[in-house]
Amino acid sequence: MPDHPTAPATEHHGDPHPVAVVTGASAGVGRAVAVELARQGYDVALLARGRAGLAGAVADVHQLGRRALPLPTDVADVDAVRRSAAAVEASLGPIDLWVNDAMATTFAPVWEIEPADLRRAVEVTFLGQVWGTMAALDVMRPRDRGHIVNVGSALSYTGIPLQSAYCASKFACRGFFESVRAELLHEGSNVRLSMVHLPAVNTPQFDWARSWTDRRIRPVAPVYQPEVVARSVVAVAHDARRAKVVGAWNRLVVAAARLAPATTNHFAALSAWSGQITDEPRPADRPDNLYDPADADGDHGARGRFGDEAGGTLDPSFLRSLPGTLRSLLGAVAARTREAAREVPERARSIREMREAHR
Repeated sequence: MPDHPTAPATEHHGDPHPVAVVTGASAGVGRAVAVELARQGYDVALLARGRAGLAGAVADVHQLGRRALPLPTDVADVDAVRRSAAAVEASLGPIDLWVNDAMATTFAPVWEIEPADLRRAVEVTFLGQVWGTMAALDVMRPRDRGHIVNVGSALSYTGIPLQSAYCASKFACRGFFESVRAELLHEGSNVRLSMVHLPAVNTPQFDWARSWTDRRIRPVAPVYQPEVVARSVVAVAHDARRAKVVGAWNRLVVAAARLAPATTNHFAALSAWSGQITDEPRPADRPDNLYDPADADGDHGARGRFGDEAGGTLDPSFLRSLPGTLRSLLGAVAARTREAAREVPERARSIREMREAHR
């Protein structure tokens, strides 16, 4: 990515407004967050790789009467992220809020993933969040103010098949968040750090993820609109709570992962594989955004192709899926019970063997 220390912002009208940075701002949740922040009075710096998406995001922010600063940035490049932070401070003013949302992934069983592809997914989704946090802290800690919101997922608590790269990255993001937050508390810093864990969201991600299957992929229901999620992210930015899990189903998934991880694994094995692959053939010319932007054909906005089922509540599509969900859950409980029954004699045998070895 080129240097951009003098990237222009639009003319500022009226009194100074708070300044926010959003990574992954060209599409999906990041785009919706940028728009919601502008709606609530922020000038917004937009970090992403996709030029068409950035132009669309600028137009959205302008329409709401706020300044927009587009900064083409690959968040996997720590130097590029730091240059972008400097450009924001020079053009818009001191950064009050930094939202780390950018992600890219590869969708496949782990044995089908090229090592370079997995590395790239982790560099964007995990290290991009690390570099963004560090760049924000560089300017916030000396002022002893500011707020960083890192975007997580219910999949930072439990893994599902076909998303090992994404789940591993989000688990790492959660661990990084916990550690850095403890460091800020130890320092007595007034810089705040929060994390928002998302449900499945109707974004272009599922048309852009690198995938091994010849079928189109989809999120596991229930699906939320990005604007619903964006409002939760911005609410956390304002109330400074430590963390928020968005969506009732998501909260149930997180609780199950904590209380019954083995059963949750079985449930994911039974339901999540087929629940993410459709019967529709994948378009042969479908781009992916793992290494390069996927908006060469134009701006895709915040939303994906699942609008008919996306909502903010328990929607009809999810109600239709409940019988299958219950069958999978019962199957998971039965599978875990069988697994536990096998484990008991195996553990007893291991204990006997250890005792005999030490006689």
